[in-house]
Amino acid sequence: MRKLSLLCCLALMSFSFSNFNWELFQSYEGKFEILAPGEFEQKTKAITTAIGEVTYHTFIHKPEGDNPDNLAYMVSYCDYPEGSIHSDSTAIINDFFVATLESAQQSVQGALLYSNEIKHKDYPGRQWRIDYNEGNGVIKTKAFLVKNRYYSLQTIMLKRNSLNESTTRFMDSFKAYD
Repeated sequence: MRKLSLLCCLALMSFSFSNFNWELFQSYEGKFEILAPGEFEQKTKAITTAIGEVTYHTFIHKPEGDNPDNLAYMVSYCDYPEGSIHSDSTAIINDFFVATLESAQQSVQGALLYSNEIKHKDYPGRQWRIDYNEGNGVIKTKAFLVKNRYYSLQTIMLKRNSLNESTTRFMDSFKAYD
């Protein structure tokens, strides 16, 4: 009985220490916050699109160590020009997300496993899973359109880690400021 109690204690301590490093990350320019298991590296890239130049901001964390739950945690956002796309543009929202999903799938030559509609507050969004690298890799995405700002949350993992609590914790902690 004493050994069982000791094992339970060690398991709880292990769980506590593995979650200890998670910190709240806030981007005032990006108007969001999210819990992350480590520091983000920020990258910015200007992309020319059919509706003009869009600046894409990406925050990425790549855990160190052996066999992490996820190989990468990412938050990206961009602002679309006024009049091009807006979260209240119900007539074109579906087409916007379908095109976004198709582009994501093609960029990694992956297979779409699922996609469904979600909301962040009252703003429209989608979540999806793409398997890539001959089925060995997985990308899980939640994407939202808040007014004319597009947010994308992603975790990348090996298929054997596709059901992990870290992805849920990361994505469910996201909050956009209106």
